[in-house]
Amino acid sequence: MQTTTSPPALGAPAFTERRYVLTLIFVTSLFMLWGVGVTMGDILNKHFQEVLHVSKADSALVQFSIFGAYFIMGLPAGWFMKRFGYQKGVLLGLGLYALGAFLMVPAANALSFGYLRIALFVLACGLATLEAVAHPFLDGLGDPDSSDRRINFAHAINGIGAVSGPLIGGYFVLRGTHAAGDLTSVKVLYSAIGAVVGSIGLAFFFVKVPPLNAEHTPGTAVSETDEAPTDLGADKSLFQHKHFVWACVAQFFNTAAQGGTWAFFINYGTEYFGLSNDKAAYFFSLSLVGMMVGRFLGTYLMQFIAPNRLLAAVAVANIGMCLIVAQHWGVVSFVALILLNFFFSIMFPTIYSLGLKDLGRHKQLASSFIVMGVVGAALFPRLMGLVADRSVAQAYYLPIICYIVVFLFAAKLYKVEKKPQAYSPT
Repeated sequence: MQTTTSPPALGAPAFTERRYVLTLIFVTSLFMLWGVGVTMGDILNKHFQEVLHVSKADSALVQFSIFGAYFIMGLPAGWFMKRFGYQKGVLLGLGLYALGAFLMVPAANALSFGYLRIALFVLACGLATLEAVAHPFLDGLGDPDSSDRRINFAHAINGIGAVSGPLIGGYFVLRGTHAAGDLTSVKVLYSAIGAVVGSIGLAFFFVKVPPLNAEHTPGTAVSETDEAPTDLGADKSLFQHKHFVWACVAQFFNTAAQGGTWAFFINYGTEYFGLSNDKAAYFFSLSLVGMMVGRFLGTYLMQFIAPNRLLAAVAVANIGMCLIVAQHWGVVSFVALILLNFFFSIMFPTIYSLGLKDLGRHKQLASSFIVMGVVGAALFPRLMGLVADRSVAQAYYLPIICYIVVFLFAAKLYKVEKKPQAYSPT
């Protein structure tokens, strides 16, 4: 039988549709909020070393509490989103974020490192929920072929929050000297964060979210005949999609490298470059400006260069940067440490978007599993901390392993298995 096909669309697909613009703006702003929440943990890492007298290895438990929440909350967030929809998922995430911020006050009053980590865990459960909801939400706000650009753009906005975290923390938490047990600045700062996040949650409650198409709408039953053409494996279970499985693995190692790099950035600046704590925090913020610039640049370049090729290139670049950082060659190594974030920029969102390709009805659940891969950032800083207690510089050899895994994913393992064509005699 002769079939006809539509001609391919000319040019790059539209970034989004007009009806989704307001929702896109609001959802993108959520990326900035969790940028602040995540990078603030790296400020606390150094602060707790000095005020609560914990070792570098033990202070890395801050990252364990934050990113461990991503592993614990990933699936529950996905189930909640699938049952109640994207908007209520966002409200749950913002509520947990605000609650955790307010819990930092009694935890600081108790001067308990354990209680502080519990409060950060609750806060990070909110971050994990927001992340699990926002990625498939963005994926559905326009043409599937432009989802890489939307997600990378949103992560560029996330970079604004990531830059703001060290600036805010450096000014309010690390500036000046603090007596042992003085956590006043932590209490004031997290009270303000809780109030801001709670207010944004209240505002989002009144936002009218337009209906999405069936492929992206949680709770919508979709028959096999109605599935989108991009759902190449509707008859396959989620874990039979090998590119998705490898995306989870790549995200684990990618966030492991990120978590370790960020956790000991300030230590590197103070020990090898002679910076004060607050000045090192400002340089950390500068490195995150590089990450933000890299994401905007990556969003633009993906109109011309395949996302997986860009991902492979930046993975190789960061292997080189880690080798230079580990030599502690003064200014040269410190610049390489700053550049790690520039090349790191597109890794997380690009792995995410490549992992969600052509999953159809599995997309919401897949998002939760990729979020769970962030547990790498919970485990790896502890390992780097054990090395950093002897040499912070040599600890930066360890992320090289992670970037090799990311490169392999970008070079080969990202590929979607095409559905076999049925034989048709002529």
